[in-house]
Amino acid sequence: MRFSCTPRGARLARRLAGVRLDAWGWAYGTAAHDDVTLIVAELCANAVRHARVSGRDFRLDLGAHPAPGGRPIVLRVAVTDTVGERLPVTRPVRPLDETGRGLAIVAALAVRSGWQPREGGAPGKTVWAEYAAPVPS
Repeated sequence: MRFSCTPRGARLARRLAGVRLDAWGWAYGTAAHDDVTLIVAELCANAVRHARVSGRDFRLDLGAHPAPGGRPIVLRVAVTDTVGERLPVTRPVRPLDETGRGLAIVAALAVRSGWQPREGGAPGKTVWAEYAAPVPS
C-alpha cells in the first residue's frame, strides 16, 4: 500500500494495517495485533519525519509467512521511502529523551529488524521488522 508522506498518511497506514491483521485472525486487543500495529506506527512515523520529500509517497508492505516448522507465523512489516541519505540509527535511549525511541521500540518487539537499499536502484531505503506471532485460532 502506498501512502502520502504526511502524518495523516502514517495514521492511515497504521489503521489499515490493524484492519488487515484483524482480517487475518489477529483480533484487536491481542498482543500480536497491538505489537505489530505499534511497529507499523513507528516505522511509518520515521518515514514521515526523517524521509519526507514533497510529492513522494512511502510504501507499506505487510506480510504473513509460516516460520520454519509452521509455528509461529512471522509477520513482516516493511516501509519503503525515497530518501537513501538518511539511514536508520538505533541509539541508546536516555530516560528524559522526548524523541528517538521508535527504533528501540521496534527492536524490543521484533525478532529481527534492519534496513536495505531500495530495490531496482531507485533512491531510498526499506526499513523492515519481523514479529513472531502465534497462529491465529
